[in-house]
Amino acid sequence: MNIVNIIFSYVVFPGFVFSAVVGLFVTWIDRKVTARIHWRVGPPWYQPYADFLKLLLKETIIPEGSSKALFLLGPILGLAAMTVFAVMLFSMNFNPHQSFVGDLIVMIYLLALPPIGIIIGGSASKNPLAGVGVSREMTQYFAYELPFLIALASVILKAGGSIKFSDIILAQETSSPFLYSISGVIAAVVILLSIQAKLSFVPFDIPEAEQEIMAGPYIEYSGVALAIYKVTRAMMYFLLPLFLISVLWGGFANRWAILKFLLIVVLIVLLKNTNPRLRIDQALKFFWVRLGILSIIGLVLAFYGL
Repeated sequence: MNIVNIIFSYVVFPGFVFSAVVGLFVTWIDRKVTARIHWRVGPPWYQPYADFLKLLLKETIIPEGSSKALFLLGPILGLAAMTVFAVMLFSMNFNPHQSFVGDLIVMIYLLALPPIGIIIGGSASKNPLAGVGVSREMTQYFAYELPFLIALASVILKAGGSIKFSDIILAQETSSPFLYSISGVIAAVVILLSIQAKLSFVPFDIPEAEQEIMAGPYIEYSGVALAIYKVTRAMMYFLLPLFLISVLWGGFANRWAILKFLLIVVLIVLLKNTNPRLRIDQALKFFWVRLGILSIIGLVLAFYGL
């Protein structure tokens, strides 16, 4: 029975099926809000599901001269990581006793796997434009990961030095959410902008920049492989705001979770629609200098309990 429950949690809820279905719906919210900003009607609610199904029915073409194993490993790696991440995130919010020491570190590593999958898959395609996109993806990953980790260090300090996810949530329940402090606000800004980069949304859609390098690492992908990449990003779009709510806004096992989630999604959409794309050197400078300094200030304030 335990094995059945484990399989159900990873395959259906809260793993792949649930996260993918909700994630695709969130992409529809994104497209609908974007359309209203542009004074357009926008697509019907089922459009993301129709697009996903359409890709599943198309042929997956493997580029000649590429490494077939690595080419297909790229999308699978990210999907597997997000499935495990979803199970851990929901388990630790609704069943804190399932948490273990260092689980926050495990989740950070899981968040690193989707960009690594993009790098592996894009490199394996042997396409020069994909190579440019892979180079940008790798550079941008190293750019946003530094302030992201420093912001999480602030969260760990505020939780009394614990790297156990349930302790971070319980610390906010016993006092107040970390967001309601100066260092918490700074950490939230840093993590929100890092999420924007992790999703490769404007102004950080530099790795795929369709007007410049024709989708970059994804240029040779089609069919099921491309569908996996798209559903992985949809899952991240659903899970990353929940991660932000968990570490800074008291967790999402309460009635206010949906409103918190929608607020973060709207902020992401507004950032996406009100900023031009940065160059990769500008993104690097932004994350390492501006956000890096801001995250260090937040860390110092967290050390002093502010």
